[in-house]
Amino acid sequence: MKKNKFKIFAAMALASMLSFSSCNDYLEVSLQDQMTLEEVFSKRVTTERYWAHIYSYIPREYEYLSEGCAVPLSDEAQFSWYQWVDYLIFKTGSWGPTSTAYNIWKSKYTGINQATIFMDNVDRCQELDANSRKIMKAEVRFLRAFFYFELLRQYGPVYVWGDVAPDPLIKPDQVDRHTMDQNVNFIIEEFDKAIADLPLEVADMNEWAGRITKGAAMAIKSRVLLYAASPLFNGCDLYKGKMKNIYGEYIFPQQANPEKWTKAAEAAKAVIDMPQYKLYEATGESDPFQKAIKSYQGVLFDEWNSEIIWGAWARNPTNADFGSAEFFYITRFLPPTLLRNAFGGYCPSLKLVDTYPMAESGRYPVTGYDSNGQPIVDEKSGYKSTGFTANYSHPIDGAMGLINAHNSCVGRDARFYASILANGFYWINNYAGNKQVTFYTGGTSPYKGNDGDCVKVGFLFRRMVDPQLNTNNGNFGKVFWSYCRLAEVYLNYAEACNEKPQRDEAEALKYINKVRNRAGLNDLEEAYPEVIGNQDLLRELIRKERMVELAFEGHRYHDVRRWMIAEKELTGKNYTLNLLATEYEQSWNRTDQVWMGADNIFEPKHYFFPINQVQLSEMKNMTQNYGW
Repeated sequence: MKKNKFKIFAAMALASMLSFSSCNDYLEVSLQDQMTLEEVFSKRVTTERYWAHIYSYIPREYEYLSEGCAVPLSDEAQFSWYQWVDYLIFKTGSWGPTSTAYNIWKSKYTGINQATIFMDNVDRCQELDANSRKIMKAEVRFLRAFFYFELLRQYGPVYVWGDVAPDPLIKPDQVDRHTMDQNVNFIIEEFDKAIADLPLEVADMNEWAGRITKGAAMAIKSRVLLYAASPLFNGCDLYKGKMKNIYGEYIFPQQANPEKWTKAAEAAKAVIDMPQYKLYEATGESDPFQKAIKSYQGVLFDEWNSEIIWGAWARNPTNADFGSAEFFYITRFLPPTLLRNAFGGYCPSLKLVDTYPMAESGRYPVTGYDSNGQPIVDEKSGYKSTGFTANYSHPIDGAMGLINAHNSCVGRDARFYASILANGFYWINNYAGNKQVTFYTGGTSPYKGNDGDCVKVGFLFRRMVDPQLNTNNGNFGKVFWSYCRLAEVYLNYAEACNEKPQRDEAEALKYINKVRNRAGLNDLEEAYPEVIGNQDLLRELIRKERMVELAFEGHRYHDVRRWMIAEKELTGKNYTLNLLATEYEQSWNRTDQVWMGADNIFEPKHYFFPINQVQLSEMKNMTQNYGW
């Protein structure tokens, strides 16, 4: 399966005879060679190219340095570059209505419009049978609604054209944003229509892996309803009495509706009850801890497994200077200097590293930080924030040699070792010999000050790099990306069960425990007996579990926003290990003196992006977001 490059994403590279251009108006389609819509939809090949083109508007979430990915905006990551990267202005709060970075408004409305054109014309193609046309139309209906969700997630409520083509004669001063409920209701209604016509599975995975299925649409529906129930989208105080549209309506709900949590729970449970999805588990491992490690690794390395509800192979970057998708993606997870083709830079934050639970107690070890950025340790967890363990054998890479491991890296859960390459660990394979990785000044992968191509935190994220890849010889494999998997749906369900008016603590615990147990951890109520009957504590623990289980998958930035805790979580100094040190032991001290960039800033106005000035110039009565 790894060698197949399935047709749907290969078809996104459209033939020169047919192209779709934003030109001056992103609500128009430009057909080269004077092809008319009637001609395009008269043939199967051009109809399929148009259909595949709609898929090309799906965000490139695996391009961590582009606008398709929210990972570098969050507190789970601390990438190494100080310049030439768009995410920095969002970390430092220096963005606004004239900023062009991450402005997805135009591209998503282009995709929305082209989806509508496809749906309105696909039935002209008699070279496709009726069932094929019905399924393709359902896929595109889902994608159009998904593009609306992307806009909603970033900007709040937007203008919804509905199930009709945009009116080119509409007066710009008559366009304003519809309400949150109108946005969500349209998205969900469109999902439901798509779900009714989508198949349960892709008939030929060699040809069409990555196409939208019934389960994919249902899973994203659960995500949308979870967002709609969350504080930011559901009657938060910040937007009360603010932002009326030109139709006289408040675009944000003025009071919370707790029943939205019930809808979110029901939608997630509907996916859980589908028999074809289950958490991935590695077979052939008798040791429970090794099984837990390989099960978590296998979610991404064993592509199209039973946990993947919607996935895709990566497309090449939009910027050709970055090389292939595989090169661009993998090389920045590799330790520079120590390996060839290695740029480093994709670093987890200390906060993410600190959040992984302890294997024996099952408790999340760090409860917060003091004013100097030092961790406040849960004494019951068994975690040690200082000192070293000599002759330590890494659970995955121990055969390469024993190490003097910092105690903070000892006794963590399986996902920690599958995900985190710590200062002092061996590299994950020995194609170039056994290579111990040290990030301090003078180490084997040394700190280089202002140079972006080095590690500035003291840790690299290793989860996305298959140890079987010989990157030293230029083998970067194929990049597989999970847009949605069952573990997320379990955590969606657990969160909604904890929050809904008829709170179901037992169900919430049952499904968070399924995720924890796969990682080799005990049940949450065993680790935290005090969680029983404590909604606030369970909420906090679900949030921690989402952070580690879904790390670097693009959820964290949106999660802290929808929970309205971003002002706390995304603000403050950038703490790292002391990589200025010239000796290994001293490099483990924490400091804010290594990172040369500005501090992180998140203000209330940052919960939603501003409507860009380009759009405001076109639509003069468009309601701007709070604070902008």
